[in-house]
Amino acid sequence: MNSNAIGTAPRLKGVDHTARPTWKLKETVEFYRDKLGLPLIHTISARGWGPETHPDFLHFFFDSGNGSTIAFFYYLGSKEPDHLTGKPGQPPVPSDHVFDATHTSWLVDTKEELLAWKARLESNGVDVSTTTAHEVIESIYFRDPNGYFIEITRKLRPVEALDGRDAALTLEAAIRLEEEAKARGASVQLIDSVWNKKASLLDAETGRTMASSGAAVRIYVLNVPEFAAIVDAARRQAHCTVTQAGKDYLVIEAREPVEFGRKALNLKPAVWYGLFTGGLRGKIERFDRDIVRIVPA
Repeated sequence: MNSNAIGTAPRLKGVDHTARPTWKLKETVEFYRDKLGLPLIHTISARGWGPETHPDFLHFFFDSGNGSTIAFFYYLGSKEPDHLTGKPGQPPVPSDHVFDATHTSWLVDTKEELLAWKARLESNGVDVSTTTAHEVIESIYFRDPNGYFIEITRKLRPVEALDGRDAALTLEAAIRLEEEAKARGASVQLIDSVWNKKASLLDAETGRTMASSGAAVRIYVLNVPEFAAIVDAARRQAHCTVTQAGKDYLVIEAREPVEFGRKALNLKPAVWYGLFTGGLRGKIERFDRDIVRIVPA
């Protein structure tokens, strides 16, 4: 019987495997089996998969924990695409945002485990990034022999219900903005405009207007630990007020420009550049690695 017919939606049980092509058979096996220590558990060898254009191949799987696997296709006799040339050997920092967006991330439980993995990889000659905290996770990054980004991460805090509500509001703001831009034959280029749209949605939700409060700048801050520093800094500035906005947000308001320094907030760049994800009314006049300044729009 179809589960939908009795009102129960089908549920996924977790990721079984991820898969990517490789043109470096020996190096890929040695990297995942020997350097990462993932057991090789299965290989499919096939004479194509039907279509004449489909090459013969090897499809091999490594155990990546909790019943999941990471798999690779090695197409016999095929040539590595030009766009992958030069990817291997690049440092473990984002260089091609489209290529690097596709990556695999594995989970560990503790900071000690994360650092142990960093030490293991480096002892095997793998170039590993520094630890990077971005909101709810902390990670290290490295590349496999194909140049694919690999991440090992630990959770800094559990994801709560308010995170889901905030996520939905962010995407609603972005979708509305994109539809408005498309109607004008334009496209959305700046995250600032998404933050402004999200703030307008929160204004409507909480019954706030710029005129009613007399504010020239308004910053919505999700009430979670990673953004607490900006709220604390605002409370120390005489021209800023901080109040509750609904059950999920605090709101910083000011009648004049507001400025914050990253080092004073003690924030890593990955969190710093997402500082206004809660929503913003105002114009970002300066936003670099060290200083952000918001002025009235």
